[in-house]
Amino acid sequence: MSEDRSGLVAADGTGGGEPLPEALAGEATEPTGAAGDGSEGGRGWLARHAIDVRPLRHPAYRRMFIGSAVSFFGYQFTAVAVPVQMFALTHSSAWVGYLGVAGLVPLLIFALWGGAVADAFDRRLVLLASSLLMWASTLGLFAQGLFGLRSPALLLVLVAVQSVAFAVSAPTRSAIVPRLIPEHEVAAGNTLNYTMSNVGTVAGPLGAGLVLARFPVATAYAVDAVLFTVALWAALRLPAMAPERVDRTTSRMADVLFGLRYLATTPVLLLSFAVDIAAMTLALPRALFPQAATDRFGGVGAVGWLFSAIAIGSVVAGLTSGWIGRVRRQGIALVAAVVVWGLAVAAAGLAHSLWLAVILLAVGGAADLVSAVYRQTMLQTYAPDELRGRMQGVFTAVVAGGPRLGDLRAGLMAQGLGLTITWVGGGLAASVVAVALVVAFPALRRYTAR
Repeated sequence: MSEDRSGLVAADGTGGGEPLPEALAGEATEPTGAAGDGSEGGRGWLARHAIDVRPLRHPAYRRMFIGSAVSFFGYQFTAVAVPVQMFALTHSSAWVGYLGVAGLVPLLIFALWGGAVADAFDRRLVLLASSLLMWASTLGLFAQGLFGLRSPALLLVLVAVQSVAFAVSAPTRSAIVPRLIPEHEVAAGNTLNYTMSNVGTVAGPLGAGLVLARFPVATAYAVDAVLFTVALWAALRLPAMAPERVDRTTSRMADVLFGLRYLATTPVLLLSFAVDIAAMTLALPRALFPQAATDRFGGVGAVGWLFSAIAIGSVVAGLTSGWIGRVRRQGIALVAAVVVWGLAVAAAGLAHSLWLAVILLAVGGAADLVSAVYRQTMLQTYAPDELRGRMQGVFTAVVAGGPRLGDLRAGLMAQGLGLTITWVGGGLAASVVAVALVVAFPALRRYTAR
């Protein structure tokens, strides 16, 4: 579905486009350069398949991209340090899984509310406020590590506060993207963002592994806190982004419910969320990485490679993603990518060589990037602007909540079933569920890009 000029949703899925912001009106020309025509041999092939960087021509998008890239690299130090610290304190994968619960509960509560706030207020101010809260939670993690408090409960509380901030900032940031670049560049912008985040997810955990092997855990949190200042700078430099349309007679809860009612009428979006929940809840083995590094791959030095492996594949896929925007049957492509993800994760769970596990997880990561780009692009081009914040709130709850449920599932199952069965069984189950959903419900497999 798409928004027509009156702001309504076209029932046949083909409606008109929304008007571009005035500052971009002169740039909304037909896509050039990314597709190529093949007339120049290797250069033509490269133009068709290399990552599309046209969105970086827009200064506001470029600044936000830089801020996100630097801060996301820093965040990976915290993302690795927290489970490693928790496992060191408790010697239990179940406690590592509880970190998923600590992140999930506030995420589910605040992501929907945060999306409604992003639709009702200046998105730049919402992003700034939530980013400051995120920074404060990182400083809290640094302080508890610096003073050696050794409290698993405090770790859970600080992770929960960080999740509240993320639940508001993530949908706001995603809802901003279509306001900064033309609609025909949204898929390219999403690919750049996902590729950037995965570059950070490669380099960050590797750096975190080196830091944690040589320095106290507080050092990793300090790196995150310092680098996050770049994201604050980028948010400050964004233009004002007041809502295009807001009904001031409604409450925030009414806004949330309206967004959920809209979602209930769009089976394509519901199914895309269901596929993602299956992929992350059933197949993500992240909570098992500290135990796998210790028991199977020779110690904590391997944990950085395990946390980086999925992102390595995503980076490779992103750098060769010029074809992604040309696929029309995006629903089928999404499901196929999830199936590959599940099978690759299952195979990695059988590996007893670190490098084989890394390679297989990288294959899964490549498939995960493809599915992530299509989910995000479908959502951003399906919903009208006045609903994008709320839809991104649901998206954030699903995309960030699924991995946290996956952490809990993996941590608890590993206590009773062991590392291998938990890891391999989850990957196979995700592939089976994805196929079952697309067979049972035809809306997703019939979906094509406009």
